[in-house]
Amino acid sequence: MSTPERLIEATRELLWERGYVGTSPKAIQQAAGAGQGSMYHHFTGKPDLALAAIRRTAEEMRAAAEAVLEGGTSAYARIEAYLRRERDVLRGCPVGRLTMDPDVMGSPELRAPVHETLDRLRGRLAGIVQEGLDRGELTGPLDPAALAATIVATVQGGYVLARSSGSPEAFDTAVDGLLMLLSAHKGPSS
Repeated sequence: MSTPERLIEATRELLWERGYVGTSPKAIQQAAGAGQGSMYHHFTGKPDLALAAIRRTAEEMRAAAEAVLEGGTSAYARIEAYLRRERDVLRGCPVGRLTMDPDVMGSPELRAPVHETLDRLRGRLAGIVQEGLDRGELTGPLDPAALAATIVATVQGGYVLARSSGSPEAFDTAVDGLLMLLSAHKGPSS
């Protein structure tokens, strides 16, 4: 792995574990096994490196979601696959946790990839719900945008519940509850 890659990966992990303020340049350098000169040769400073790390995390989250949301099955099945996909729920969501970081949210540049990722996810899920309605796989009344927001909120809230209880069962219970509500809207062609 190249030095810039090691720096980005170290920053991603530290942001997830410690947040922006707790991620010092020295901690990044130590975790990456890189010197100060290497860090500042490749990045203009901590904000530049943090932006690269946040973008990488956002890209990976979008790719992981898309892998289970791709077509081929019913809308309900794709939503269920997204909700039940493998996650380290006790660690939380690396993108969702950034929303709780005042330094990230206070910076338009750092906040942008977080917002874009969650916005794209809601849009993708709303599109799947609309496809399900159009094909008769789901029956109304359902508002695709509202349901998409509920799905994302359930996942993010499930992380919070799991972390606070110390058990992944809290996440699973939230997912089960949402799927139970959504199953009442399964149409004859699902």
